[in-house]
Amino acid sequence: MKLSAETRTENIDWLQNNQLDLLVIGGGITGAGIALHASAKKMAVGLIEMQDFAAGTSSRSTKLVHGGLRYLKNFEVELVANVARERAIIHHNAPHIVQPRKMLLPVYDEQDASFTDFSAEIALQLYDQLGEVSDEWRYSLIPKEEVRKEAPGIKEEGLIKGGLYLDYLNDDARLTISILKTAHQQGAKIANYVKAVGYLYDEENRINGVKVADKETGETFSIYARVVVNATGPWSDETRHMQKNRQESRMLPTKGVHFVVDHSRLPVKRTIYTDTGLQDHRMLFIIPRNGKTYFGTTDTPYEGDLVDPKITKEDVTYLLEAINMRFPGANLTLADIETGWSGLRPLIQPEDAKDPSDISREHEIFISEEGLVTIGGGKLTDYRLMAEDTLKTIESLLDKK
Repeated sequence: MKLSAETRTENIDWLQNNQLDLLVIGGGITGAGIALHASAKKMAVGLIEMQDFAAGTSSRSTKLVHGGLRYLKNFEVELVANVARERAIIHHNAPHIVQPRKMLLPVYDEQDASFTDFSAEIALQLYDQLGEVSDEWRYSLIPKEEVRKEAPGIKEEGLIKGGLYLDYLNDDARLTISILKTAHQQGAKIANYVKAVGYLYDEENRINGVKVADKETGETFSIYARVVVNATGPWSDETRHMQKNRQESRMLPTKGVHFVVDHSRLPVKRTIYTDTGLQDHRMLFIIPRNGKTYFGTTDTPYEGDLVDPKITKEDVTYLLEAINMRFPGANLTLADIETGWSGLRPLIQPEDAKDPSDISREHEIFISEEGLVTIGGGKLTDYRLMAEDTLKTIESLLDKK
C-alpha cells in the first residue's frame, strides 16, 4: 500500500503494539535517509515527524544538490570530495528530481573576492577532480563577453571572465518524500504529525522508547525501540534536552533567506554563483526557474521560533543590496519581491565560532549517557553519508545490546 493517510493510521497502530529495532525522530532528509538505509537492512524501523514531512529545513534550501564549491576557500577538501561525489549518486537514484546543469561563476578583480583570476581555474579543476566529473560535464572558462550574455545586466566593472561548472538542480521536499516512500516500501513504519514529548527508560536508566503525542487526535502513546535516533536538525538540542540528565547545547542554527522575482526583472539564463560584492565574504545564488528567478541566501545566527523563522527588514535590506550590487541595472525593490522563504541550517557549535559562513558543514554523531543517538550538522547533499555513518553507530549499539 502506498504511503498515505490510511497507512498513517495503520502505522501508528503498529508502532503502539510492537518493539522496534530503531525509532527515528525527524522526517526531514536526514531522518528519511536513515530510515531507508535501516529498512533496507531489514531492521524494524519507525519514523515520526511532528509536522509534515520535510516541513523544516528540508523544504527551505536553495533547491540545489551542490558540492560546496565555496568550502574550497577554507581548504575543506575532504568535505568537498565526499559531497561532490554524492551529487552523481543522488542524480542516479532520482534523475526525475535531481538534474545536472552547468552553472556560472563570474570572476571579478575586486577586494576580498572569493576567487581570483588565478584561483578560480584551480578551484574549478579541483572541484571536478574531487567530484569525479565526466568529460561531458567538465568545467570551462568563458570570456567576460560571454558572461554578460549568460547574465544580462551583471556588473561589468572588474569582471574578468567566468567559469561554467557542474552542479545539480533539486526539489528538496520532493526528494525527501521520495526517500520516505521508498523506506515505506522497504517496511519502515512512518507517521507525520506525531511529536516526541518524552523518553521511556529501562531499569538501568537507558532510553528504550519515546512518549509521543498524535497532533491529529490529541492522544498520547508510547513507542518502544532498542535504539532511538534524534535527526531533528535545528530542533536537535530541544530533542536532547527532554532527557533526564542535563545536556549542553550543541547546535548553532543559522537562518537562510531567499526571495523570488519575475524572471523579466532578473533575466539570467543559468544559475549564477557569485560574491555579493559587499566585501563580507558571502556568496549569492541567482537561479532561474519556471518563469521566475530566486536569489539568496543570508547566513545569520538565529534564536527564536524554529518552526517559522521570520524574514526581517534586515534580511530584505541585505539581499536587495547584494543583488543590486551584482546587477546594478535591475534596481530591484521590495515591490519586486513576489514571495520568499526562510529556513534554518542545523550547524554544530564550534569551539572557536566566528563568522557563521565559515562554520564547517561536516556532520557529527554523538551519544548521550542515556543512549540517545543524535546526528547533527551536514548538508542535504550528503544525506546518504550521514545515514551510513549513523547506521554504523546504530549497529554497534545493537550488537552490544
